[in-house]
Amino acid sequence: MYQYSYADQALVNERVAQYRRQTERYLAGELPEDEFLPIRLQNGLYIQRHAPMLRIAIPYGLLASYQMRTLARIADTYDKGYGHFTTRTNIQFNWVKLPEVPDILQLLADNQMHAIQTSGNCIRNTTTDPYAGIHGDEIADPRPYCEIIRQWSTFHPEFAYLPRKFKIAVIGTTADRAATQVHDIGLHVVQKNGEIGFEVIVGGGLGRTPMIGKVINEFLPRRHLLSYLDAILRVYNLEGRRDNKYKARIKILVESMGKDEFAKKVDTEWRYSKDGDLTLTDEHFKKAESYFSEPDYENIDPLTANEILQKNLNSDKDFKNWYEHNTVIHKINGYKAVVISLKAGVINDKYIPAGDLTSHQMNKLADLADKYSLGEIRATHQQNLVLGDVKITDLYDLYHALKELHLARANIGTLTDMIVCPGFDYCSLANATTHNIAHHIENAFHDLDYLYDLGQIRLNMSGCMNACAHHHVGDIGILGVDKKGEHWYQISLGGSSGADARLGQILGRAVSADDVADTILTIANVYKNNRQETADDIEAFADYVQRAGITPFKEAVYG
Repeated sequence: MYQYSYADQALVNERVAQYRRQTERYLAGELPEDEFLPIRLQNGLYIQRHAPMLRIAIPYGLLASYQMRTLARIADTYDKGYGHFTTRTNIQFNWVKLPEVPDILQLLADNQMHAIQTSGNCIRNTTTDPYAGIHGDEIADPRPYCEIIRQWSTFHPEFAYLPRKFKIAVIGTTADRAATQVHDIGLHVVQKNGEIGFEVIVGGGLGRTPMIGKVINEFLPRRHLLSYLDAILRVYNLEGRRDNKYKARIKILVESMGKDEFAKKVDTEWRYSKDGDLTLTDEHFKKAESYFSEPDYENIDPLTANEILQKNLNSDKDFKNWYEHNTVIHKINGYKAVVISLKAGVINDKYIPAGDLTSHQMNKLADLADKYSLGEIRATHQQNLVLGDVKITDLYDLYHALKELHLARANIGTLTDMIVCPGFDYCSLANATTHNIAHHIENAFHDLDYLYDLGQIRLNMSGCMNACAHHHVGDIGILGVDKKGEHWYQISLGGSSGADARLGQILGRAVSADDVADTILTIANVYKNNRQETADDIEAFADYVQRAGITPFKEAVYG
């Protein structure tokens, strides 16, 4: 993974020192609130419902084990012993104290981390496929391009105060595990006549006005990556609306202008920089790729390894379930990627919020990463974690170690693998609670055999229209709304954030908090009782919704 250079370290240290002085001035009354606001935002600090929240960047979701231990130390020393992983693959601490934030930022800097540009109207953390570099279907590893974008966008003076926040995602496969089409810019690595380039998608986004992005360039040679991104941002910076924050995202600009006209404006702007200083060379790519060189994988005897694995699968049903749902094929024979579910559900009658991880779990995961996965941990768009390089001979021991930490729930891809935002319990923008609703759903769907029979269903739940949990693109989406001081929940069906990205359709009127879980049960049973089945195949929930529409569900729910 990328290691800070001397210049990187000096730059981040200088930022911490600047922010420390700015915080001191603010606390002394020398810096007005309206001047401190953009400063704290671009250093990752929000003011939430009960306390300040600090969002820490995890570039393209990649953490070293020592960095995970740093996060554990922050959780213990400056927070309440846990952190919350987000759909942007970042981590948030919800109970920090404003005067102590500079100390946290210095601890991060000492361990090659930061909170720069994790909020504010700037280019945010670039995300990618959690299996980048290890999936056999890749055209190319997208992480070097993410790193190039990170270096270009961090502290970019021209794009520090955009009309609104700006998000970029990059993938190297046809399968989309990074929701690229609901980003401001989505980049798909493609190959044409032996040359690597990008399909460029612009204008995606969710929130109050959800939209799927539009292709404005089918093949951008990779040497032009930065100059073309620069042109897109310049057009947006010049023509994006600043008079109305609800209409300030680039998706509104692209929609109002039309993708063809927008693409023309980008091409016009691009003429001035296309072959200039931003042009990337083979040396640039070789350097970026060197940060993600392939590890020295062991040569594992497949016959012996599979005999050991099969013996464990035959003797332990719980392990077999976990293996089938929580491991992913690896490009190297004898290895697997392991998905660690941060959706523990209900433990000792207490609901564990999706994405939450305690400091104890962080420290133990760092140890397991060192022992079983080359010292690296990956955060995912689905609020889970991944150990990317695990030998299949180690899977059984790893499973039991994770089980002791309540991190081996075999529910990846099932309905309880929910994406859930913190909601009204924490967020000052939220209209409704989410954790209590997730708790009700967990109680209703605790039977793993029933979940497995339902198959893959993505349930996303947001506490407000900002859609931090991407409810618009869930197979089942839940949106919390406020009605005269009461929390109600609007349900949508048929969304997708994959290669077939689409927005879900609203089922009907919102339901009360007490009725959400029963409504989801009704939806599940409509599907289960009406799906097409053959001896070899069962129609997936997403396919059934596309075939049957929402009418059968609406009739069952509303009568």
